[in-house]
Amino acid sequence: MAWWSRKPDSREKELSHNHTSINDSVRGNFALARLEDLVAWGRKNSIWPFNFGLSCCYVEMATSLTSKYDIARFGAEVIRGTPREADVIVISGTVFYKASPMIKLLYQQMMAPRWVIAMGSCACSDGMFDVYSVIQGVDKFLPVDVYVTGCPPRPDSLMEGLLLLQEKVGNERRPLSWVIGPQGVEQPVFPAQRELKGPKRRRIGRLTPPDYASHDLYREGHDANR
Repeated sequence: MAWWSRKPDSREKELSHNHTSINDSVRGNFALARLEDLVAWGRKNSIWPFNFGLSCCYVEMATSLTSKYDIARFGAEVIRGTPREADVIVISGTVFYKASPMIKLLYQQMMAPRWVIAMGSCACSDGMFDVYSVIQGVDKFLPVDVYVTGCPPRPDSLMEGLLLLQEKVGNERRPLSWVIGPQGVEQPVFPAQRELKGPKRRRIGRLTPPDYASHDLYREGHDANR
């Protein structure tokens, strides 16, 4: 039986070029990599967030799911309604002491590997609520992987945090099974974005007005849609 490893419409071209060997066809259809690299690649491109929110930052998180920002481009479009099917939980909003046991329980119900994004000033530290009822940062009882600062942070900031989490997931090394290889988890250490972006930010001489925070509307100081 005649067969070929390319598209049917390219069969005539292959027949016309008899010098094309089977090795050339194999090189164009196969990719070789280590198993742990393939697993890490699959994990970082299929991070499913848990549909969970605490306060006003959840509004910005929900906005990132809309078609304008299209978080599906990064493999995070599948919002799960149960923590057992989610990979990442976004702590978006103020964390009160009364809510902390439920948040910790939801985190424990997520299957490993699992990750945490602290979204907003209240979740990262305490924001403006330095009172007895607010926990001074969700990292007091959960291991936070990425901090997204702002009050509230824009959906663009959350997407940048998601990309940083993808980079971290793609570079960390986890055991492939309970009996094969070392059992520890090696996590890469990334510098704070404040240190990386600090020199560029100090060179900025003109800030974008708050009324034109959306960059697609601000051009030369005028609304582009008018």
